[in-house]
Amino acid sequence: MQKNLFLRIVEAITANDEYFQQIPDATGRQGLSPLVKCTGAIRVLAYGSSTDVVDEYLRMSEAATRIFLIKFVEGIISCFSDEYLRRPTEQDLARLLYIGEERGFPGMIGSIDCMHWEWKNCPTGWAGQYAGRSGKPTIILEVVASYDLWIWHAFFGTPGSCNDINVLH
Repeated sequence: MQKNLFLRIVEAITANDEYFQQIPDATGRQGLSPLVKCTGAIRVLAYGSSTDVVDEYLRMSEAATRIFLIKFVEGIISCFSDEYLRRPTEQDLARLLYIGEERGFPGMIGSIDCMHWEWKNCPTGWAGQYAGRSGKPTIILEVVASYDLWIWHAFFGTPGSCNDINVLH
C-alpha cells in the first residue's frame, strides 16, 4: 500500500473513532498510536496472519489486535462506504463503458480475476468440501475490478465455484 493512501486511511479513521486516538494508559504512559493500531489491523488483513503474530512485530497483545482489526473494518465501512463501497451508478457505468470502448473492449466494465488462498486452519470436517486443486483446503476470492482499481464485485467461494459465469451472474 502506498504511504499516502495508508496515512489517508489512518487520518480518516482516527477522526471518526476515538478508539484509534492516542490516549494515556492507566499508568500515565502514552498508549499505542493510531499508526500502530492501523498497521496491526492491516498486517492481519493483508498477510492473512493470525493476530498473535503481531505481538512480536508491533508489541500488541492478541486481544488488542483483534479489537483493532474489528474497529478498523468498522471504521473503513463508516468512512469510505459512500464513495468506495457502493454499487456503480449510471455515471460510473457510462464512464467505464466509454473507457472500455476507447481501449478496444466495447461493453467491458472491468476485469475478472480469481485468487486462491490455502486455508491453514480449516476445520477438519470441512476440509473435503474446500479441497482445491492442490488437495488442501482452499478459499477462492473472485473479483471484478475496473481499470482504476475500483472493486465493483467481490465474492469468497469454495473451489469449483471459480468460473466467469458465476462472477458475471
